[in-house]
Amino acid sequence: MTKRFVVKAVLVAAPMIFSGLLSTAAMADASTDVAPSDGWAGQNGGTKGGSNAVATRIYTVTTPTQLITAIKTAKTEPKIIKVVGTIDMASADNGGPFTSHSDQADRSEIHLNSNTTLIGVGANAKIVNGVTKVYHINNVIIRNIAFVNPCDVTPVWDPSDGATGNWNSEFDAVVVDGSKNVWLDHLSFTDAPLTDDKLPVENGHTKQCHDGSMDIKNGADFVTVSNTIFELHDKNNLLGAGDGKTTDEGHLAITMHHNLWRDITQRAPRVRFGKVHLYNNYYAGSKTHPVYPNIYSIGVGKAAKIISENNAFEITGASTCNQIVVNPLSTSPVGAFKDAGSTLNGVVLTGCSVPSTVTWTIPYTYIKQATSAVKASVLANAGVGKIGF
Repeated sequence: MTKRFVVKAVLVAAPMIFSGLLSTAAMADASTDVAPSDGWAGQNGGTKGGSNAVATRIYTVTTPTQLITAIKTAKTEPKIIKVVGTIDMASADNGGPFTSHSDQADRSEIHLNSNTTLIGVGANAKIVNGVTKVYHINNVIIRNIAFVNPCDVTPVWDPSDGATGNWNSEFDAVVVDGSKNVWLDHLSFTDAPLTDDKLPVENGHTKQCHDGSMDIKNGADFVTVSNTIFELHDKNNLLGAGDGKTTDEGHLAITMHHNLWRDITQRAPRVRFGKVHLYNNYYAGSKTHPVYPNIYSIGVGKAAKIISENNAFEITGASTCNQIVVNPLSTSPVGAFKDAGSTLNGVVLTGCSVPSTVTWTIPYTYIKQATSAVKASVLANAGVGKIGF
Protein backbone atom coordinates (compact mmCIF):
# COMPACT_ATOMS: atom_id res chain seq x y z
CA MET A 1 0.00 0.00 0.00
CA THR A 2 1.24 3.48 -0.84
CA LYS A 3 1.63 5.38 2.44
CA ARG A 4 -0.56 8.43 2.77
CA PHE A 5 1.72 10.42 5.00
CA VAL A 6 5.26 11.73 4.77
CA VAL A 7 7.82 10.41 7.23
CA LYS A 8 10.70 12.81 7.63
CA ALA A 9 14.06 12.35 9.29
CA VAL A 10 14.25 13.13 13.01
CA LEU A 11 16.53 15.94 14.04
CA VAL A 12 17.18 15.58 17.76
CA ALA A 13 17.47 18.77 19.73
CA ALA A 14 17.75 19.42 23.43
CA PRO A 15 14.38 20.24 25.03
CA MET A 16 14.00 23.78 26.30
CA ILE A 17 11.64 25.18 28.92
CA PHE A 18 9.13 27.67 27.51
CA SER A 19 6.17 29.03 29.47
CA GLY A 20 6.34 26.05 31.80
CA LEU A 21 6.25 23.57 28.89
CA LEU A 22 8.86 21.51 27.12
CA SER A 23 9.56 23.08 23.74
CA THR A 24 11.66 20.98 21.35
CA ALA A 25 13.29 23.00 18.62
CA ALA A 26 13.65 22.14 14.94
CA MET A 27 12.17 18.63 15.03
CA ALA A 28 11.40 17.50 11.48
CA ASP A 29 8.98 14.62 11.93
CA ALA A 30 5.35 13.61 11.32
CA SER A 31 4.17 16.68 13.21
CA THR A 32 5.18 18.86 10.26
CA ASP A 33 3.15 16.89 7.72
CA VAL A 34 0.30 18.56 5.85
CA ALA A 35 -2.96 17.00 4.72
CA PRO A 36 -2.46 14.92 1.57
CA SER A 37 -4.39 15.68 -1.60
CA ASP A 38 -6.51 12.51 -1.46
CA GLY A 39 -9.40 14.09 0.45
CA TRP A 40 -11.39 17.27 0.95
CA ALA A 41 -8.84 18.63 3.48
CA GLY A 42 -6.39 18.98 0.58
CA GLN A 43 -8.73 21.46 -1.14
CA ASN A 44 -9.37 25.16 -0.47
CA GLY A 45 -5.63 25.88 -0.27
CA GLY A 46 -4.88 22.74 1.73
CA THR A 47 -4.58 21.99 5.44
CA LYS A 48 -1.19 22.71 6.98
CA GLY A 49 -2.02 22.93 10.68
CA GLY A 50 0.97 24.19 12.61
CA SER A 51 3.55 22.78 10.20
CA ASN A 52 5.16 26.22 9.85
CA ALA A 53 5.59 26.71 13.60
CA VAL A 54 8.76 28.34 14.84
CA ALA A 55 10.78 26.51 17.49
CA THR A 56 9.23 28.43 20.39
CA ARG A 57 5.76 27.32 19.27
CA ILE A 58 6.49 23.58 19.40
CA TYR A 59 5.35 22.11 22.70
CA THR A 60 5.43 18.75 24.41
CA VAL A 61 2.64 18.36 26.96
CA THR A 62 1.87 15.66 29.52
CA THR A 63 -0.90 17.26 31.63
CA PRO A 64 -4.16 19.17 31.03
CA THR A 65 -2.62 22.35 32.42
CA GLN A 66 0.28 22.18 29.98
CA LEU A 67 -2.08 21.45 27.07
CA ILE A 68 -4.40 24.38 27.80
CA THR A 69 -1.44 26.70 28.46
CA ALA A 70 0.12 25.83 25.11
CA ILE A 71 -3.13 26.55 23.27
CA LYS A 72 -3.65 29.87 25.03
CA THR A 73 -0.03 30.99 24.78
CA ALA A 74 0.31 30.43 21.05
CA LYS A 75 -3.21 31.71 20.24
CA THR A 76 -3.64 31.62 16.44
CA GLU A 77 0.08 31.48 15.62
CA PRO A 78 1.17 28.25 13.89
CA LYS A 79 1.83 25.73 16.65
CA ILE A 80 2.60 22.06 17.11
CA ILE A 81 1.43 20.49 20.37
CA LYS A 82 2.82 17.02 21.04
CA VAL A 83 0.89 14.85 23.49
CA VAL A 84 2.93 12.36 25.51
CA GLY A 85 1.11 9.74 27.57
CA THR A 86 -2.42 10.25 28.90
CA ILE A 87 -4.05 13.65 29.24
CA ASP A 88 -6.95 13.14 31.69
CA MET A 89 -9.17 16.21 31.88
CA ALA A 90 -10.67 14.91 35.16
CA SER A 91 -7.29 14.37 36.83
CA ALA A 92 -6.11 16.18 39.94
CA ASP A 93 -4.01 18.45 37.71
CA ASN A 94 -7.27 19.84 36.28
CA GLY A 95 -9.37 19.85 39.47
CA GLY A 96 -10.33 16.19 39.80
CA PRO A 97 -13.60 14.39 38.94
CA PHE A 98 -16.42 16.45 37.47
CA THR A 99 -19.18 17.38 39.92
CA SER A 100 -21.96 18.65 37.63
CA HIS A 101 -22.91 19.19 34.00
CA SER A 102 -21.66 22.78 34.01
CA ASP A 103 -18.44 21.77 35.76
CA GLN A 104 -17.84 19.09 33.14
CA ALA A 105 -18.51 21.56 30.34
CA ASP A 106 -16.06 24.05 31.85
CA ARG A 107 -13.18 21.69 32.58
CA SER A 108 -13.48 18.94 29.97
CA GLU A 109 -13.45 21.12 26.87
CA ILE A 110 -10.23 21.63 24.92
CA HIS A 111 -10.79 24.57 22.58
CA LEU A 112 -8.19 24.53 19.83
CA ASN A 113 -7.19 27.62 17.87
CA SER A 114 -6.55 28.03 14.16
CA ASN A 115 -3.22 26.91 12.71
CA THR A 116 -2.74 24.03 15.13
CA THR A 117 -1.28 20.55 14.85
CA LEU A 118 -2.22 18.40 17.86
CA ILE A 119 -0.31 15.14 17.59
CA GLY A 120 0.43 12.21 19.85
CA VAL A 121 3.97 10.92 20.26
CA GLY A 122 4.47 7.17 19.95
CA ALA A 123 1.75 4.56 20.48
CA ASN A 124 0.44 5.63 23.90
CA ALA A 125 -0.88 9.18 23.47
CA LYS A 126 -4.40 9.41 24.83
CA ILE A 127 -7.04 11.97 25.84
CA VAL A 128 -9.69 10.84 28.32
CA ASN A 129 -12.61 12.71 29.92
CA GLY A 130 -12.09 15.40 27.32
CA VAL A 131 -14.06 17.16 24.60
CA THR A 132 -11.73 18.42 21.88
CA LYS A 133 -13.44 21.28 20.05
CA VAL A 134 -12.53 22.56 16.60
CA TYR A 135 -15.01 25.42 16.83
CA HIS A 136 -15.30 28.06 14.09
CA ILE A 137 -11.59 28.03 13.33
CA ASN A 138 -9.48 27.04 10.32
CA ASN A 139 -6.45 24.94 9.45
CA VAL A 140 -6.26 22.24 12.12
CA ILE A 141 -4.60 18.81 12.15
CA ILE A 142 -5.21 16.18 14.84
CA ARG A 143 -3.21 12.94 14.52
CA ASN A 144 -2.07 9.86 16.41
CA ILE A 145 -4.21 10.21 19.55
CA ALA A 146 -6.49 7.67 21.22
CA PHE A 147 -9.71 9.18 22.57
CA VAL A 148 -11.88 7.57 25.22
CA ASN A 149 -15.43 8.82 24.59
CA PRO A 150 -16.47 11.04 27.49
CA CYS A 151 -19.25 10.03 29.88
CA ASP A 152 -21.75 12.74 30.84
CA VAL A 153 -21.93 12.76 34.66
CA THR A 154 -25.58 13.90 34.53
CA PRO A 155 -27.59 12.19 31.77
CA VAL A 156 -31.11 13.62 31.39
CA TRP A 157 -34.28 11.52 31.19
CA ASP A 158 -36.64 12.55 28.38
CA PRO A 159 -40.02 10.79 28.63
CA SER A 160 -40.98 12.06 25.14
CA ASP A 161 -37.97 10.48 23.42
CA GLY A 162 -39.32 7.42 21.63
CA ALA A 163 -42.25 5.30 22.66
CA THR A 164 -41.13 4.79 26.25
CA GLY A 165 -38.67 7.63 26.89
CA ASN A 166 -34.89 7.59 26.89
CA TRP A 167 -31.75 8.93 28.52
CA ASN A 168 -29.87 11.69 26.67
CA SER A 169 -26.34 12.87 27.25
CA GLU A 170 -23.95 15.52 25.97
CA PHE A 171 -20.22 15.69 25.16
CA ASP A 172 -18.48 14.17 22.13
CA ALA A 173 -14.82 13.21 22.11
CA VAL A 174 -14.12 15.44 19.07
CA VAL A 175 -16.40 18.07 17.55
CA VAL A 176 -15.68 19.93 14.31
CA ASP A 177 -18.17 22.79 14.30
CA GLY A 178 -18.25 25.51 11.63
CA SER A 179 -14.54 25.06 10.86
CA LYS A 180 -12.68 24.75 7.58
CA ASN A 181 -9.66 22.70 6.49
CA VAL A 182 -9.37 20.01 9.14
CA TRP A 183 -7.39 16.76 8.87
CA LEU A 184 -8.16 14.03 11.42
CA ASP A 185 -5.78 11.12 10.95
CA HIS A 186 -4.61 7.95 12.72
CA LEU A 187 -6.91 8.41 15.69
CA SER A 188 -8.96 5.94 17.71
CA PHE A 189 -12.25 6.26 19.58
CA THR A 190 -13.91 3.85 22.02
CA ASP A 191 -16.28 3.69 25.00
CA ALA A 192 -14.00 1.14 26.68
CA PRO A 193 -13.45 0.60 29.51
CA LEU A 194 -16.91 2.04 30.36
CA THR A 195 -18.92 0.22 27.70
CA ASP A 196 -22.71 0.44 27.72
CA ASP A 197 -23.17 -2.92 29.43
CA LYS A 198 -21.47 -1.45 32.50
CA LEU A 199 -23.95 1.44 32.79
CA PRO A 200 -26.91 1.29 35.22
CA VAL A 201 -30.49 0.72 34.08
CA GLU A 202 -33.09 3.26 35.22
CA ASN A 203 -36.65 3.84 33.98
CA GLY A 204 -36.28 0.59 32.10
CA HIS A 205 -33.45 1.93 29.91
CA THR A 206 -29.67 1.97 30.02
CA LYS A 207 -28.68 5.26 31.61
CA GLN A 208 -26.70 6.29 28.55
CA CYS A 209 -23.85 8.66 29.37
CA HIS A 210 -22.13 8.62 25.97
CA ASP A 211 -23.02 10.96 23.12
CA GLY A 212 -21.00 10.90 19.88
CA SER A 213 -17.42 9.94 19.10
CA MET A 214 -16.69 12.48 16.36
CA ASP A 215 -19.30 14.88 14.99
CA ILE A 216 -18.82 17.32 12.09
CA LYS A 217 -21.53 19.96 11.72
CA ASN A 218 -22.76 23.54 11.33
CA GLY A 219 -21.20 24.41 8.00
CA ALA A 220 -17.85 22.70 8.56
CA ASP A 221 -15.99 22.24 5.28
CA PHE A 222 -12.93 20.65 3.69
CA VAL A 223 -12.50 17.88 6.26
CA THR A 224 -10.69 14.56 5.85
CA VAL A 225 -10.94 11.68 8.35
CA SER A 226 -8.42 8.96 7.55
CA ASN A 227 -6.78 5.86 9.03
CA THR A 228 -8.93 6.05 12.16
CA ILE A 229 -10.51 3.35 14.35
CA PHE A 230 -14.03 3.78 15.73
CA GLU A 231 -15.20 0.94 17.95
CA LEU A 232 -17.56 -0.05 20.78
CA HIS A 233 -20.00 2.83 20.53
CA ASP A 234 -23.65 3.47 19.68
CA LYS A 235 -24.28 6.79 17.90
CA ASN A 236 -20.88 7.38 16.35
CA ASN A 237 -20.48 10.04 13.62
CA LEU A 238 -23.05 12.76 12.97
CA LEU A 239 -22.30 14.77 9.83
CA GLY A 240 -24.82 17.61 9.83
CA ALA A 241 -26.57 18.86 12.94
CA GLY A 242 -30.23 18.55 11.97
CA ASP A 243 -32.82 18.56 9.20
CA GLY A 244 -33.64 22.18 9.97
CA LYS A 245 -30.05 23.36 9.52
CA THR A 246 -30.59 24.28 5.86
CA THR A 247 -27.54 26.59 5.91
CA ASP A 248 -25.47 23.38 5.79
CA GLU A 249 -26.45 23.03 2.14
CA GLY A 250 -23.33 23.62 0.04
CA HIS A 251 -21.04 22.79 2.96
CA LEU A 252 -19.98 19.65 4.86
CA ALA A 253 -17.50 18.57 2.18
CA ILE A 254 -16.00 15.58 3.98
CA THR A 255 -13.82 12.63 2.99
CA MET A 256 -13.59 9.48 5.12
CA HIS A 257 -11.13 6.86 3.89
CA HIS A 258 -9.17 3.89 5.23
CA ASN A 259 -11.09 3.94 8.52
CA LEU A 260 -12.35 1.05 10.63
CA TRP A 261 -15.83 1.02 12.16
CA ARG A 262 -15.92 -2.04 14.46
CA ASP A 263 -18.91 -2.92 16.65
CA ILE A 264 -20.63 0.40 16.04
CA THR A 265 -24.42 0.40 16.42
CA GLN A 266 -25.25 3.27 14.06
CA ARG A 267 -24.03 6.50 12.41
CA ALA A 268 -20.93 5.31 10.57
CA PRO A 269 -21.58 8.00 9.47
CA ARG A 270 -25.09 9.55 9.51
CA VAL A 271 -25.16 12.35 6.92
CA ARG A 272 -27.32 15.40 6.23
CA PHE A 273 -26.70 17.86 3.38
CA GLY A 274 -22.99 17.07 2.94
CA LYS A 275 -20.94 16.12 -0.10
CA VAL A 276 -19.37 13.10 1.59
CA HIS A 277 -16.88 10.74 -0.03
CA LEU A 278 -16.45 7.32 1.61
CA TYR A 279 -13.78 5.07 0.11
CA ASN A 280 -11.68 2.09 1.16
CA ASN A 281 -13.22 1.86 4.63
CA TYR A 282 -13.71 -1.40 6.52
CA TYR A 283 -16.84 -2.14 8.58
CA ALA A 284 -16.97 -5.06 11.05
CA GLY A 285 -19.87 -5.92 13.30
CA SER A 286 -22.89 -8.09 13.99
CA LYS A 287 -26.64 -7.63 14.06
CA THR A 288 -26.64 -9.65 17.31
CA HIS A 289 -23.66 -8.14 19.15
CA PRO A 290 -24.55 -8.30 22.89
CA VAL A 291 -23.72 -4.64 23.58
CA TYR A 292 -23.39 -2.79 20.27
CA PRO A 293 -25.59 -4.58 17.70
CA ASN A 294 -25.46 -3.09 14.21
CA ILE A 295 -28.71 -1.23 13.45
CA TYR A 296 -27.25 0.34 10.32
CA SER A 297 -23.89 1.64 9.13
CA ILE A 298 -24.45 4.55 6.72
CA GLY A 299 -27.36 6.90 7.38
CA VAL A 300 -28.58 8.75 4.30
CA GLY A 301 -30.40 11.72 5.81
CA LYS A 302 -31.90 14.89 4.43
CA ALA A 303 -30.13 16.18 1.29
CA ALA A 304 -27.13 13.89 1.84
CA LYS A 305 -24.94 13.47 -1.24
CA ILE A 306 -22.77 10.43 -0.54
CA ILE A 307 -20.32 8.86 -2.96
CA SER A 308 -19.21 5.43 -1.73
CA GLU A 309 -16.40 3.46 -3.35
CA ASN A 310 -14.69 0.15 -2.59
CA ASN A 311 -15.80 -0.13 1.03
CA ALA A 312 -15.76 -3.57 2.66
CA PHE A 313 -18.67 -4.44 4.98
CA GLU A 314 -18.46 -7.54 7.15
CA ILE A 315 -21.68 -7.40 9.19
CA THR A 316 -22.81 -10.77 10.54
CA GLY A 317 -26.54 -11.20 10.05
CA ALA A 318 -26.78 -8.66 7.21
CA SER A 319 -27.43 -9.87 3.67
CA THR A 320 -28.83 -6.83 1.82
CA CYS A 321 -27.82 -3.23 1.30
CA ASN A 322 -31.02 -2.08 3.00
CA GLN A 323 -29.79 -3.52 6.29
CA ILE A 324 -26.67 -1.34 6.37
CA VAL A 325 -27.51 1.74 4.25
CA VAL A 326 -30.76 3.42 5.35
CA ASN A 327 -32.67 6.63 5.89
CA PRO A 328 -32.36 6.70 9.70
CA LEU A 329 -35.69 8.48 10.24
CA SER A 330 -38.53 7.36 7.99
CA THR A 331 -40.44 10.61 8.47
CA SER A 332 -37.45 12.68 7.29
CA PRO A 333 -36.57 13.30 3.61
CA VAL A 334 -33.92 10.94 2.34
CA GLY A 335 -30.77 12.03 0.53
CA ALA A 336 -28.76 10.15 -2.08
CA PHE A 337 -26.13 7.40 -1.92
CA LYS A 338 -24.18 6.22 -4.97
CA ASP A 339 -21.91 3.22 -4.58
CA ALA A 340 -19.37 1.53 -6.80
CA GLY A 341 -17.28 -1.49 -5.91
CA SER A 342 -18.29 -2.06 -2.28
CA THR A 343 -19.03 -5.51 -0.87
CA LEU A 344 -21.18 -6.92 1.93
CA ASN A 345 -19.78 -10.13 3.39
CA GLY A 346 -17.82 -10.70 0.20
CA VAL A 347 -20.73 -10.10 -2.18
CA VAL A 348 -21.08 -7.03 -4.38
CA LEU A 349 -23.28 -4.44 -2.67
CA THR A 350 -26.42 -3.96 -4.75
CA GLY A 351 -30.11 -3.21 -4.37
CA CYS A 352 -29.92 -0.19 -2.10
CA SER A 353 -33.39 1.38 -1.81
CA VAL A 354 -32.15 4.92 -1.12
CA PRO A 355 -31.85 7.12 -4.23
CA SER A 356 -28.54 7.03 -6.11
CA THR A 357 -28.97 10.46 -7.71
CA VAL A 358 -25.65 11.99 -6.66
CA THR A 359 -24.45 14.52 -9.23
CA TRP A 360 -21.35 16.16 -7.74
CA THR A 361 -17.91 15.02 -8.86
CA ILE A 362 -14.81 14.44 -6.74
CA PRO A 363 -12.40 17.36 -7.27
CA TYR A 364 -9.18 15.73 -6.04
CA THR A 365 -6.84 12.93 -7.09
CA TYR A 366 -6.86 9.73 -5.03
CA ILE A 367 -5.97 6.08 -5.39
CA LYS A 368 -8.61 3.44 -4.71
CA GLN A 369 -7.47 0.09 -3.42
CA ALA A 370 -9.22 -3.03 -4.62
CA THR A 371 -12.05 -3.84 -2.21
CA SER A 372 -10.52 -7.25 -1.56
CA ALA A 373 -7.42 -5.55 -0.11
CA VAL A 374 -9.23 -3.06 2.13
CA LYS A 375 -9.66 -5.21 5.26
CA ALA A 376 -5.99 -6.15 5.56
CA SER A 377 -4.83 -2.64 4.69
CA VAL A 378 -7.06 -0.90 7.23
CA LEU A 379 -6.28 -3.37 10.03
CA ALA A 380 -2.56 -2.92 9.41
CA ASN A 381 -2.51 0.86 9.14
CA ALA A 382 -5.42 2.46 11.03
CA GLY A 383 -5.13 3.77 14.56
CA VAL A 384 -2.48 5.14 16.89
CA GLY A 385 1.22 4.30 16.70
CA LYS A 386 1.34 3.85 12.93
CA ILE A 387 2.99 7.14 11.90
CA GLY A 388 6.71 7.80 11.95
CA PHE A 389 8.77 10.24 13.96
